[in-house]
Amino acid sequence: MRRSTFLAAATATALTTGLLTGLAPAWADGTTGGPVLVDANGWNEPGLVFVTAHSDSPITRITAHFYPLDAPEGAQEAGSTEDFTQYSGQDATSGTWRAPVHLADLGDYRVTVDLQDASGATVTGALSRDPLQYRTIVMVSGLTATPSVPDYLHQQVSVSGTAVARDPRTPDTPTPAADTPVDVVADTGLGRTITTATAGPDGRFTAAYVPTEQSFRVSAAPLASSSYPGAIDLSTYPTQWLHTTQAPVRFTASTHALNLKQGATGTVTGHAEIQTTAGWQPLPNTAITLDSSSVVAGQTTTDSRGDYTLHVSSESPAPNAQLFVGTDYMPFQQVATQPFSLHVAYTTHIDAGVSLYDDSALHVDDGYVYYEDARAHWPAKPTVTLQYSKDGKTGWKNATTIPIKIRHNKPLTLETFARTLTAPDTDAYWRARFDGNPDLGTSTTKPVHLYRYATRITGFHASPDPVRKGQPIRFAGTLQYKKGNTWKPLTDDAWPTLYFKPRGSSTYHYVCELDTDKKGHLEGMVTAKQDGTWALALNRETGDHYLRSARVTDYVDVR
Repeated sequence: MRRSTFLAAATATALTTGLLTGLAPAWADGTTGGPVLVDANGWNEPGLVFVTAHSDSPITRITAHFYPLDAPEGAQEAGSTEDFTQYSGQDATSGTWRAPVHLADLGDYRVTVDLQDASGATVTGALSRDPLQYRTIVMVSGLTATPSVPDYLHQQVSVSGTAVARDPRTPDTPTPAADTPVDVVADTGLGRTITTATAGPDGRFTAAYVPTEQSFRVSAAPLASSSYPGAIDLSTYPTQWLHTTQAPVRFTASTHALNLKQGATGTVTGHAEIQTTAGWQPLPNTAITLDSSSVVAGQTTTDSRGDYTLHVSSESPAPNAQLFVGTDYMPFQQVATQPFSLHVAYTTHIDAGVSLYDDSALHVDDGYVYYEDARAHWPAKPTVTLQYSKDGKTGWKNATTIPIKIRHNKPLTLETFARTLTAPDTDAYWRARFDGNPDLGTSTTKPVHLYRYATRITGFHASPDPVRKGQPIRFAGTLQYKKGNTWKPLTDDAWPTLYFKPRGSSTYHYVCELDTDKKGHLEGMVTAKQDGTWALALNRETGDHYLRSARVTDYVDVR
């Protein structure tokens, strides 16, 4: 049973800390046993209160007092009841008791309970943890769905019922809940379809639904209505299960076999019919599918006369397949099948490792291609095309063609390829594509994003110049990398390398690596020893995503 609150007109106010004082039970005469209140509320039964309690001795007397939920402590009660009878429990020491409630106004009420047991122990003013929701209850009765067994000619299900309101002040005289909106739900277990109807003056409502599954459960629940502010709604229970009838289907096919060259398209035509109480008739708007081991090789839909044209492409391999009319779990028709065969290019598999180095060298290694079917044969000169794209999805360009040298010429045996070249784009997605032939299908590796940013050193300068021998020489400049069209500071422990070429020499010698700060500015110094040219470049272990930089130089005179 579903329970929810409609409108905020009688929304319960939270119990304050002060009102919770006294929740712990009090026992009579200083004893350690006695009555204990568990809870007291309405259980969504209009005009009733249910008290759950227990004691060491049989409970002999219960009195419930009701106060408006927002009334201050010490306020006069709105009403009380002591006409309790036991509703559940093995004996009077523990269980639930119920009694009628008669209050003048609808709303939520704080409940306190006086309890007494056979030993004379009493508890006075025990506060219930839940308020009494003294509200109108709106529910649906007489829910029906017709037809009870929908079929192809009678697909629409009509769901009807009556929305009823029960006021707790007059619980035995329910009234039609006119103008109440009602959610009508068809639940298949995998999904829900909801349509809304509105109750008429007599509380009656009707909604229509066309099933999308063979089995479904119908239920209805009233919604919030300005006619019943603060009301409580109850969905129908039990709900109704309905099952549709699936009619037999048959169809024709112009051919059950196609022999196609790679890139060609074949055509299958035919007519589909369904059997009803009126006989066989055309089956319109139904899927015709060519399926091979759960791989869809072609699909179309019948027209208004039940005719279809199915285009079968050799790009979708289906050597042993079936033609299907309809799909599984259709509510009003069965699935019909016929065998089908298609000669297509055999599947190939390809993989390769692709790496981009800091000198823009693109290295393809561990590349291989193989096929599985023993009836396939390698072409005379098989090749793999290395391709690149900016987004890895469109605009693929060919970088180079790599020949495959056939060494084994067997199914399930790898034929390898490798190549090193200068990358035409240092920020791109790369893939290797086997070019295929009529007996071997085209295949590609998954795109891999390789990128390295260009680097440079700007404002390189050694100072002071001239400098006295033995004094420090400091270096200024900024290390940057280019992302898109923007140069940005490079600070990721790039360590540009410092070289020195003495005056009169033609050879640079390694000195050390310089550091950079958070803005890419160079940091470091050396001791002046002799005249010569200082050079700096990012060319030693530049990281996974940077290219080597051009060398920058500055001459320093040492005195």
